[in-house]
Parts: sequence; C-alpha cells; structure tokens
Amino acid sequence: MSIEFENPKPIVQMQTMLQSVAENMMRPASREFDECEHSIPWDYVEFMHTAMKAVGGGGGLAPVDDRTNVSTDVKRPPIGYQKLAAQIEMLAWGDVGFYLITPGGGLGAAAVQAAGSPEQKAKFLARFNEDKPTYAAMCMTEAGAGSDTSAIRTRAVLDESTKEWIINGEKIFVTGGDKSFTEYEKLGKGFIVVWASIDPTAGRSGMRAFVVESGTKGVSIVKLEHKLGIRASDTAVISLVDARVPYDNVLGSPTVETNTKGFKGAMATFDATRPLVAASGIGVARAALEFLKEKLKENGVEIRYGLPRNKLTSVERDVIDMDIQLRSAWLMVLKAVWMADNKKPNALESSMSKVRAGDIVTRITQKAVEIMGPLGYSREFLLEKWFRDAKITDIYEGTGQINRLVVARQILGYTGAELR
Repeated sequence: MSIEFENPKPIVQMQTMLQSVAENMMRPASREFDECEHSIPWDYVEFMHTAMKAVGGGGGLAPVDDRTNVSTDVKRPPIGYQKLAAQIEMLAWGDVGFYLITPGGGLGAAAVQAAGSPEQKAKFLARFNEDKPTYAAMCMTEAGAGSDTSAIRTRAVLDESTKEWIINGEKIFVTGGDKSFTEYEKLGKGFIVVWASIDPTAGRSGMRAFVVESGTKGVSIVKLEHKLGIRASDTAVISLVDARVPYDNVLGSPTVETNTKGFKGAMATFDATRPLVAASGIGVARAALEFLKEKLKENGVEIRYGLPRNKLTSVERDVIDMDIQLRSAWLMVLKAVWMADNKKPNALESSMSKVRAGDIVTRITQKAVEIMGPLGYSREFLLEKWFRDAKITDIYEGTGQINRLVVARQILGYTGAELR
C-alpha cells in the first residue's frame, strides 16, 4: 500500500471549512486572547464543538476514519490520522493557541484509547460526544521529573478497605489542565490522566496512569502559568492531596507483576500524537511564510522560482529555503501519520517528524521577523506572536533533545538504559 500525496476529498472539504473558521473566528481574535491570557473564547469553543460533532469528529479532534457514503465494493485507505493532521495544521495556521483549546480528548483521551479496557473506553471516551464541550489532559511532568519519567514521585496507594486509589503528588505544565478538571458551567465533565507509581522500587514497571475525573476531592488547580506563547491555552499546576480515585480508573494492570501495559501502552500514544504536534508547528510556519510573501509582493518583491541560486537575491534565496524546509517537514508528518493509520510501528518516523517541525517552525518564524525588520518585531502584525508561538513545538510532548535520543536509539538499536 503506497502513500497518497494528494488529499482525499473528505480532507479537502474539511480544510475548506476550517480555513473559513481560521480566517473569520481565529485570526480576528488572536491578539485579544494572546493579551488576555487564561480567558476562554467561548464562541469558538462552542462553535467547534457543534461543528466537529456534525461532521463525525467525536465532539472534538480525534482520529476518526470517515468512510461514510462509500459503497461496499470500494476500498478507501484509512485516513484517520492523516485527516487529523490536516485539521490541526489548518487550525494552527489560524491560531495555535485556539487550536489547543478545540474541544476534545487530547492526550488524556489518547492514553485511555491506548491502554484502557473496553469498559474504560466506553465510559470515558463517550463523553466527548455529549452536548457540552469536554476536555481531557495528561498529567505527567513534575518539578523533578520532566523527560525522565522514571523519576516521577507521585504515589498511588490502594486502600484495601474501600478499594480506592489514594494519590498524592503535584504535576506541572499540564496543557489544558484547567478546562479538563475545573467544573465550568459551560463544559462537560472532563478528566485528567495522572501518572503515578504504585511501587517506587519497581521503576517504570511500577508506573501507572489513573483517570481522575473533574471535581475529585483533594485535587486542585494551584497555578496557571504565564507563557511566552500559546496564551489562549491554559497550562496548569495541579496538586493531589489524598485524592481518592475508584479502583477501576487505573489504566492497565493494577499490579506490578502482571505486565506493564499501562506504562508501555500510554507511552505508545506519543508515537501517534507527536506527528500531530509537528503538524501544528507546520501550520504556524506556513502562516508566517505566507504573510512574509504577501508583504514582499506588496512591496514589489516577487520570488523568482526556478532560477539558478546565483541569479537570485538574498531574500529570494531565504524564502525558497523556507519553502523547502516547510515542504520537507510536511512530508515527514505525512509518512508518520500514514504509518499510524495503517497500524505500522512509527516510533522513528514520529520522533523524526517532530524534531524536524520543531526546528523549521523556529527558523522560519525567526527568519520572517528578521526579513520584515522593525515591522516584524512590532505588534502591528501577528508575525511576532507566531515567533513566540513557534518554540513550544520543540518542547512539549518530548523536547527536541529527547526525540533525537529516540531517533538514535531506533536507528542504532540501543535501549533507553544504553543510550541516555
């Protein structure tokens, strides 16, 4: 089965709709919600919840393979993750902070999908199809445990008398943590997925993910971070003090001895989601590059594609190089999501796509600001905001350094213990 480089009709139709949303709802409000950090653009949230449900998106962004209206004798390749990558790229082109608050399960739901039982999936994932916008977040990072998940100190202890897990710890940099846990009147009942150890002596084998529903006693949002970019999206610090969670809310085996599906399964979600993070960075890079070309054209500078490099101006060479970087990064995303759709192991391609996108979005937005000079640095245009928004692509869901390690391990055949 080969990769198709042309988008199928369902994706093209979806992109047309989302471009209208990006141009008419996101771009006009970008500056306002960048400056009013932690405010929620309810018009966008409620519109997207309704729109995504109407097109079968599960009430939010999810890798749903739409094969409706296809006769039984026609076989269409699966396009769930490809469609999702195209959605995210277009929404991030509009505003990456807004994209991050599009209703849906995010990493929290992805962990349930990867490591949850059929009963857990039915219970927790169904709520994203309900009447109110709903969110879920992943709580992994701690003050002393960033990329090294084996250093997580949050504990989960089973109370045998009540058959409840008692969780204690603090999680930081939780993307969407406030909307996933705080009980807003306009939102459905969300949840956070908290990583904790059931046996600190067992290392990663003792790590488990627990679904903690919004409103759980002992859990509180203690801080919302003020950030360089993606300001429309909340990033929370979450404290858990004797938080009691139902026994059945653990993802994977409740004992260390049985298996480590809870850890390995949830970690495998990153193989599917890292190309999607890359897609969001590519959306930001495309926004900056298109804006730069537009402004150059307004000032009489046309990019003369096809000429030898020695006949081009310095600006033309820069813009063509930016085009090459953007297209190469998108091809890497396309391969990674194609592999995810076809259930092929894609840990190498997933991390490579994220590394590449993290690099090029930073370079392209920085070069665009540089070429525009004072106008690129000023707040008159959104270019400086895109420059600030860009850097997060290289940081969350595994930093560029960590993903380079993943790539090296995959190519050289080393384990995590052998190559650190």
